[in-house]
Amino acid sequence: MQADSAIRHDWTVDEVLALFQLPFNDLLFRAQSVHRAFFDPNAVQVSTLLSIKTGACPEDCKYCPQSAHYNTGLEVERLMKVREVLEEAEAAKAKGASRFCMGAAWKQPRAKDMPYVIEMIKGVKALGLEACMTLGTLQPEQAQDLADAGLDYYNHNLDTSPEFYDSIITTRSYQERLDTLQHVRDAGMKVCCGGILGMGESQRDRIGLLMMLANLSDHPESVPINMLVRVEGTPLADVDELEAFEFVRTIAVARILMPASHVRLSAGRTEMNEQMQALCFLAGANSIFYGEKLLTTENPQADADRALFAKLGIHPEVREDLSDSSREQAILHALSEQQDQQRFYDASC
Repeated sequence: MQADSAIRHDWTVDEVLALFQLPFNDLLFRAQSVHRAFFDPNAVQVSTLLSIKTGACPEDCKYCPQSAHYNTGLEVERLMKVREVLEEAEAAKAKGASRFCMGAAWKQPRAKDMPYVIEMIKGVKALGLEACMTLGTLQPEQAQDLADAGLDYYNHNLDTSPEFYDSIITTRSYQERLDTLQHVRDAGMKVCCGGILGMGESQRDRIGLLMMLANLSDHPESVPINMLVRVEGTPLADVDELEAFEFVRTIAVARILMPASHVRLSAGRTEMNEQMQALCFLAGANSIFYGEKLLTTENPQADADRALFAKLGIHPEVREDLSDSSREQAILHALSEQQDQQRFYDASC
């Protein structure tokens, strides 16, 4: 294995800054070389994200249209039925997704939420998909319950550097986020953790975010790198847009720092042309969200993604499927669970 491809957990500010300061072509060459040491360079892991409970979140994240602190015109929706979630999961799989991610606008899940969440996980797994959830802060016993149900990944982003964090969020501390990541690890699940670029942070903050991720005792298996989607009504609606090459540089540095992780080109792709996305794949991004919508913001149309993949010679990363009978059993199980209409309740915060 090349020295550049060694997995490290002791990166320094000076080392990471030196990567950002490399000539663009040199940085991309280095990132692509690292990428090829660990992954098929033409395979991209495809995920679909579904909001299973939308809006009325008590957190004050300045970027988020789901926060109850801001008036963004978002319609609050209750927790979805298990059956509806599994129908969405099966449709996602039919369109090529290998991982199904479910997000709920909670500060943390409540005890009465957990049985429904557990049924969703079991159903998605029975369909032969990887299952990922983001539900807010977790206590150790909640993380263990999710792991016991078969959840593969838990998403909990750090969002930005520790130094810039208080400028973006005040209702949850950075340490709480790190504690949740540790609970997820202790329960045996994989971690999906990244951040958001373009919130008015400095390059030093982008370095700080990547260092926090890369110097964890275990790298996140999935690292979503989001471009801020500026939503009217949020405090960051008018923040200056991040320069495109700086975004691509951040993708490349993330690949070098975390060689074996999937680096996900996540929110903000609607603002990126095909050429910018191609540069991100060249820089080491090898995961995307696939479909028309993320939690509450637009995502490139599936047809556009397929066309881009064809132009670039990219194919979806392959995962083993379960049999058709297993998929049918999963849907039938969900339907039987939903016969009791009490399984659909008002879960708004």
